[in-house]
Amino acid sequence: MMIKEKLLIATYVGFFMTPLFGQKTTSKIDLVKNTYSISNTDSKEVILLKAAHVVPSDRQYEALKDEFIAFIHFGPNTFTKMEWGSGKEDPKIFDLKNLDTDQWCAAMKSAGMKKVIFTAKHHDGFVLWQSRYTKHGIMSTGFQHGKGDILRNLSQSCKKYGLKLGVYLSPADLYQIEDAKGLYGNQSAYTERTFPTPVAGRPFKDKRTFRYKADDYNAYFLNQLFELLTEYGPIYEVWFDGAHPKTKGGQQYNYTAWRDLIAHLAPKAVIFGKEDIRWCGNESGKTRSTEWNVIPFDADPIKMEGFRDLTEEDLASREKLFDAKFLHYQQAETNTSIREGWFYRDDVFQKVRSADDVFDIYERSVGGNSTFLLNIPPNREGRFSDEDVNVLRAVGERIQSGYKDNLLRESDLDKSLLDNDDKTNKVFQTTKGEFIITLPHQIKLNRFVIQEAVHSSGERIEQHALDIWQNGHWQQVAAATNVGYKRILRFPTQETNRIRLRVVGSRANPVLASLGAYYVPTRPPELHIARNGTGKVTIAPAKNEFGWKPHHEDVLKNLNSNFEIYYTEDGTMPSTSSHKYTSEFESKGRIIKAIAIDNDGEKGAIAQKELGIPKLPWKLHSVSSSIDGKNGREAFDEQDETYWQSKATGPSQELVVDLGEDYSIAAFSYTPQRKNAEGMMQSGKISVSRDGLDWDEAGIFEFGNLINDPSTRTYRLNNPKKARFVKIESTVMAGSSKSLAIAELDFFTP
Repeated sequence: MMIKEKLLIATYVGFFMTPLFGQKTTSKIDLVKNTYSISNTDSKEVILLKAAHVVPSDRQYEALKDEFIAFIHFGPNTFTKMEWGSGKEDPKIFDLKNLDTDQWCAAMKSAGMKKVIFTAKHHDGFVLWQSRYTKHGIMSTGFQHGKGDILRNLSQSCKKYGLKLGVYLSPADLYQIEDAKGLYGNQSAYTERTFPTPVAGRPFKDKRTFRYKADDYNAYFLNQLFELLTEYGPIYEVWFDGAHPKTKGGQQYNYTAWRDLIAHLAPKAVIFGKEDIRWCGNESGKTRSTEWNVIPFDADPIKMEGFRDLTEEDLASREKLFDAKFLHYQQAETNTSIREGWFYRDDVFQKVRSADDVFDIYERSVGGNSTFLLNIPPNREGRFSDEDVNVLRAVGERIQSGYKDNLLRESDLDKSLLDNDDKTNKVFQTTKGEFIITLPHQIKLNRFVIQEAVHSSGERIEQHALDIWQNGHWQQVAAATNVGYKRILRFPTQETNRIRLRVVGSRANPVLASLGAYYVPTRPPELHIARNGTGKVTIAPAKNEFGWKPHHEDVLKNLNSNFEIYYTEDGTMPSTSSHKYTSEFESKGRIIKAIAIDNDGEKGAIAQKELGIPKLPWKLHSVSSSIDGKNGREAFDEQDETYWQSKATGPSQELVVDLGEDYSIAAFSYTPQRKNAEGMMQSGKISVSRDGLDWDEAGIFEFGNLINDPSTRTYRLNNPKKARFVKIESTVMAGSSKSLAIAELDFFTP
């Protein structure tokens, strides 16, 4: 390795004491801790020194290494299609007939996930295991004659597929609030009690008992914790949600007792929502560009009962640290859902994130010093839906293909940074430095991964940059702020045989655990061809229709997908020798085909659109009726996301269009609105007229399965008809709807 004189590389195994500012520090601050207190006499230099010696606990570090984990929301809401239940639901609403937790685990494993957190009890209070302490749950449903235990099945499948198991137990409990005999907020006295509370005929194999002061609801909660942590384990994470849809009676939680019980029964488990793991501050998959896990606190986090949500953009910069009373390692989980919502609703209108979107969140979160927690809600058949499974598989393939081989393995880099052993590290002699990695041949790369030795030496790097040697000089290709457990630098594909990493700023002498260069294949996007309101054709990457809690990230830009679009107007297959798309254009062609091709020659899927009669001269002649804000002109405005909708007066509705001049009509297409299932035209008839007065029936059509597949449908007339006016009439609506909705109409000549 070529190393500048100012950089010292030292290999060590086990614990390492790092001098700061070129001199020996006091032994008190040489020690790494999970929490450091700050005194009034501490200088800014000492506070930074302490921050650099705050490290994750052993169980926190193991949780960091899980990187990509799963959330599963399942329960009555799956059948009521609600996001939050009321607690008043009849348990029989949970009408589960089949269950395939092996399929869940196989899909999660294919994505590269290492742990799954299961909502054993959500806010509605319905339990998905055979609890001794309530009848509001799976035991009161028809599933397996009341003997089913979904958590048991999942636990067995996790062991089969090598996944860790975590449990979500909601402190909020609407059933216990709403039920006349409910325990939540019943203002019972705190008394010394023994746990678990014995239940006749249901002894525990684990004979340990514990004594805590508790009221009735805390006793209920501790008993259920005991069940979960002793009968379904080992448990690696306990997830406490801070959401409370409703409270009662000034109910308080004895978190000290909860924490003590977890420490005894699940010593490897981290606790979300408390001192171990924190929420990233949103549910959309949005990440901070700088995510420190060494966080300032006003009080000792080990003694705190409540933890506020940390939503600010800047949580732990230098200036934030200087105002702290305690510094504590509390890592971030970036949580979001693969579907629009936490619970399954349907396979049509509940959109699913694209593989590009999920992969982008993976790189931003795991590569941004946090853990990625992705929710996949099972459907009413007890399985993950096919679309979700396909996305998980595609993401797993991209992670595997992109990050399987470290391209630095043949470089002159010291092997301690390539051995995947977090106990062998490299330390800088000063807070700033650089080194150059030389390879025996050119490599193609677009990702660079840096990991600090956070378990032994904490988070230190504050600013860094990456350069490649190209055309006889260094060229910066990426720069970022902190590193922490892992930083993934993303940049357009480069070819080089020399790489330079520069540490520009650090809180203490940086200690690196590993480095890696990777090439993640880009995926040219699917394309969408449209004709705009001016009659010109536009071609652009297809938009992911996922609209739940947007993170406002430009996924294509983030993934460095540099591509060109090529198209034809005669129906032939496009290639690099075809027209290159640069801007909207007028087309006299009938069939437009387009393809995206990236800089590496990878090709996307072929997009195709048949152009109908130009709509610019069209006028709305008449409609049967319109609801407010849904004008009939929106049925042919070249925008699929807008639509006309009639009033709900019955299945017989109509819309008449004036095409502006006579055409020979050979076919028409109908695009239903996709916001919901209302107004989908199952069958109807098309009529034509030359003057808008005398009508000739041109055909009777029927479109099947629109609710499950709301795609554009085309009907071709038996014989072309001359017409200036066209009338579309509905006769039967899907789902017994009484209104008609049309997102777009197109008419085609022979």
